[in-house]
This record gives sequence, C-alpha cells and structure tokens, in this order.
Amino acid sequence: MNQLLQKLQIKLPIIQAPMAGVSTPEMASAVSNAGALGSIGIGAVDADGALTMIQATRALTDRPFNVNVFCHYQPGRDAKRESRWLSSLAPHFARFNGEPPKQLNEIYKSFLYDVPKLEMLLEERPAIVSFHFGLPGRETIQRLKDAGILLLASVTNRVEAERVVNAGIDAVIAQGYEAGGHRSLFDTTAQDDCLGTIALTRMLVRELEVPIIAAGGIMDGAGIVACLDLGASAAQLGTAFIACPESSADQYFREALISGAAYHTVMTRAISGREARCLANNFTAIGLNVENWQIPDYPVAYDAAKALHALASKEDEGGFGAQWAGQGAPLARSIPAAELIAQLELEMVQALKQPRQDLADIPNTH
Repeated sequence: MNQLLQKLQIKLPIIQAPMAGVSTPEMASAVSNAGALGSIGIGAVDADGALTMIQATRALTDRPFNVNVFCHYQPGRDAKRESRWLSSLAPHFARFNGEPPKQLNEIYKSFLYDVPKLEMLLEERPAIVSFHFGLPGRETIQRLKDAGILLLASVTNRVEAERVVNAGIDAVIAQGYEAGGHRSLFDTTAQDDCLGTIALTRMLVRELEVPIIAAGGIMDGAGIVACLDLGASAAQLGTAFIACPESSADQYFREALISGAAYHTVMTRAISGREARCLANNFTAIGLNVENWQIPDYPVAYDAAKALHALASKEDEGGFGAQWAGQGAPLARSIPAAELIAQLELEMVQALKQPRQDLADIPNTH
C-alpha cells in the first residue's frame, strides 16, 4: 500500500486543498469521512478562530484532517506606497458611493510570528499540519513533530523542495503553475520558474526520497491517475471543491465558476499583494494597469481589496472578489463533497481500466 496513505490514514490518494476563505469544517469532514483527506485553512484567522474551526471539524468527523498555516515573512510597511495605492483605488470605491480605508492594516499574522497559534496546535494536536509560503523555524518544526503531527509543505521548485526535505518535513506538495490561489513561493523576490504540475512533480519524484503530492490543475479521476503515473503518492485538488455546497464561496464566485469566466484565469498581485491565480474579473483588470512595486506587501494590500469587494457586493456587484481558481476551473462540479469524492474514485477506476495503447501502434507522422 502507498506509504503516504498509510501515514495519512486515508484509503484514497486524494487531498482536498486547504483553501482559506473557501474550505470549511463541513467540507473537510465530508471529504475525510469519504476516505480522502479533508483540509481547513487557518492562515487567515487568529488562534481562537483556528481553534473554533478545528473543534467544529472534529465534531463532524473522527477521521484525520489537514490544518494549513501561512508562513510568509512579515510585510514591509511603506506609508507613502500604501497611501498612493489607496488613492489609485478611490475611483473604484466612488463607483459604489464609498471611499477607500484611511489606512491599511496587516489583516492577519504569519505563523512565523504567531506564538498563540503554535501553542494551540501543540495543545490540540491535529493529525496533519501543512505549511504554505515557506517553513517555520527548526524548533517549531521539531515541537510539532514531537507532538506526533505529520507535516506537509508546498513548494514551487527544487530549491524549496530541498529545504523542505532537509527540515524533516514528511511529504512535499508540488504546486504547479496551473494551481489556483497563492503561489507558495518562499522568496517573492526570487525568479519564479513557473513550473507546471507535470514537470515539477516528475522532477521531484526522480530527485527526492520523500513522498510527493501533485497539485495544480487536477480536477477529475483521470488527472489523479496521471499524477500517480508520474510517481506522485497523492494528488491535491482545490478548485474542484469550490462549487460544492459545503464551501463558503459566495454566490458571485459560484456563478462565475459555472460561466464562461471559468475559462480565463490570470496571475495577479493586485488583490492581496502576492502572486495568485484568479478568475479574470474587475479587480484583476485593475492589476493590469499597475506595476508590482506600486502594490503594498501581502497581506496588507488584501485589506483594501476586501473593503472594495464588500462595498461592491452591497450593490450586487461581485466582480471585485478574490475568486481564486486554477486553470482547470471549467471542470468544476456543483455536487456535495462526498459525492465528488465518490465520483473521483469511479473516474480513477475507469481510467485505470482503459487499455494503454501500445507505442508500436501509434502512427509515425514524421
């Protein structure tokens, strides 16, 4: 049996991505109860909010689930840049008879500096904790491991993966450029090679000894099987679950996901201050007209985006939201999470039963 699945205590090589603001205890528990690994994202809430989410998930399942934290560096604050950014957004606020905030705030703290959240995790001891945007210090990692917690971390290239392995993390999540939401880059000032899921997964499988979890653009059973064929131990799916009724995606996000908008995703820093893949909408259009250096750091910039989205939503305009979605968005299905897991399993079985064409039978067109 797949050793990673044994460690995760799941029967299916499927992990539901911990989409902060979209994944919920109801979703995570439904996925885990169906034999896969459910996840909740606690990066955007404080220790008390995170505890509430963990306890709510535990009330719905006795199966393991993943708890995800953000490990970004503390944002650099530049009052002039932030003021100019707010001024540039003023016409968009005015469209809905409002004004931008007087100042921007760091709306949530990185796990790197959040001692109460660490202590809460050590007390609650969830089965799995995963890291995004980097890694905490060695002491924190060791304390989590000593508590019996299995650790995962997302990477976008080999250098990051080697850091993860050297830190003693149990498995690596290979986040391809196709993935929705924030890039898990450790260093946002370094060049992003934009490696796709296939290339990154295969590279890491060949070069590392730890289990590799493929992530990015995977939406159905055939995609999962393809990743397993590459040598991945499991596949992580995020966008595939957004349309499920258990997600907390708003009506505007859901409507966009089942429309032609799903065929168009873009990378943008404008919404949050970090590169993230989003359905093309009114806010991503704002980002087309500004340079990255004009945008405040993550997550400070997010404060303005959330304020504009809230104001626009009151006027029934949802095109300013953070509609994080991957390139496989058109394949999303509006069915309950447990039914989606069952469908993914069926599709995997069907893909495995399909006869593999003999290479000798493929016509040579050259």
